[in-house]
Amino acid sequence: PATILSSQICWCHFLTECLSNFNIFCAVAALVLLHCPKAHTQTQQHSSIERGQYILTAAGCVGCNTDVKNKGPLLAGGRKLKTPFGTFFGPNITPDKTYGIGKWSDEDFVRALRKGTAPNGSHYFPVFPYTSFTKMTIKDMLAVKAYIFSLPRVAKPNISHEIGFPFRIRLGIVLWKKLFFDEGPFRRSKKQTEEWNRGAYLTQALVHCGECHTPRNFFGAVDKRRTMAGNRDGPDGDIVPNITPDPETGIGKWSHKDIIDALQLGMLPNGDFVGSVMTEVSENMANLIHSDLSAIATYLKSLPAIQNRVTG
Repeated sequence: PATILSSQICWCHFLTECLSNFNIFCAVAALVLLHCPKAHTQTQQHSSIERGQYILTAAGCVGCNTDVKNKGPLLAGGRKLKTPFGTFFGPNITPDKTYGIGKWSDEDFVRALRKGTAPNGSHYFPVFPYTSFTKMTIKDMLAVKAYIFSLPRVAKPNISHEIGFPFRIRLGIVLWKKLFFDEGPFRRSKKQTEEWNRGAYLTQALVHCGECHTPRNFFGAVDKRRTMAGNRDGPDGDIVPNITPDPETGIGKWSHKDIIDALQLGMLPNGDFVGSVMTEVSENMANLIHSDLSAIATYLKSLPAIQNRVTG
């Protein structure tokens, strides 16, 4: 009987320990289930913000929307840009609700980039490169918004553009869009490689190289017949070179590595360095991962060679 009783006590103790451990396990499991969704959401938000910063850097938004020359606040506007159609000033795109875009919804932000239309229905001047940003994916657009809204608000009023007649008439942009604006998104080519498609997306949509490197017509629209063939009337009156693979007037003699070095380091094959606005671009490109720089180089090498000497 003593042995049986001892055995029963041992079994009771064992069962008690099991139940106790099971209860602890259940409690831990419950805590994990309760907190994991929140942690997962926070991780997603953090990931989206990081992605947005990467995209915003590639797109050069800081250079256009920050008065770097006068040490202005980040993305608070004021950058002066001279063009053949007038002088434009970058707007405040901080999360400030009075002077910035703090009241914008996701739909407002996507509409601005996709359609070039403000929340109040007015049309943006195409100096804001929505003609390229329209090709962005909605995921990338909202990632940029998430990053911008994570930044400090700056209560800085916008500066009015200085545009001559008739270019200052915003209603005229409605007709301009009908004639020259092709709304996105970017369409992948099934005939090309994954790297080529990535390079095309980066070049056409995010980095928007064609906005500066393609000549424009009388109405300020890019000449699609001469894509990337150089522009004599670039930003601030600078000459922007031909970057098609033409061996005489473009970059046809450049190697794949030469293009990456020019993008990332600002260094040309002859040992010289880029200047003017391209200096800002190379500073932005230095933040891109190597595979993206390589993709851009692959895409540029695939373009039709166009003979157009715009320098020297």
